Amino acid sequence: MMIPKDTALLVIDIMNPFDFSHGETLAQHTKKIVKPINDLRTYCRKNGHPVIYINDHYELWKADLKLIYDKCHNSKSSDIITPLRPADDDYFLIKPKHSAFYGTALNTLLHHLSIKNIILTGIAGNICVLFTANDAYMREFTLLVPKDAIASVSEEDNHYALTMMKNVLKADIDDTGTLLGK
Repeated sequence: MMIPKDTALLVIDIMNPFDFSHGETLAQHTKKIVKPINDLRTYCRKNGHPVIYINDHYELWKADLKLIYDKCHNSKSSDIITPLRPADDDYFLIKPKHSAFYGTALNTLLHHLSIKNIILTGIAGNICVLFTANDAYMREFTLLVPKDAIASVSEEDNHYALTMMKNVLKADIDDTGTLLGK
């Protein structure tokens, strides 16, 4: 599959301390998606597709990557957030709730960048990724959700979220290799 020119990569909530109930389990599942997200980031950067991080603010209420990275960095998160840390030319937004569209400048940014297609990656697949996919679908964006680039606490919940995104939101859920034509 060829990724259309008017596509952006969204990386949702990847800067995370995993210091909550079931955080260790989510961190283990998230480690499996680091390489696929990195492959997508590399492709997107090389081909001129914007890379947009949307993250929880952890009560800092500042879209300050260094502050959020420092707050999230620990022994559980290091193998995830260090290799996936945004680059200087990536976009970085904070969100107040589950959806990356709610209370953020994401919709305006996507329109400013003339984006029609969104690749959704990140965590948690059954919460923030699913809610973002729903809001993107309602805004008439085409969705690409590589099944190997989202993670949830429960594999069953992750599968359910992917099924919902495919069947209800018309998302393409092929894996990253297929999406990148490998």
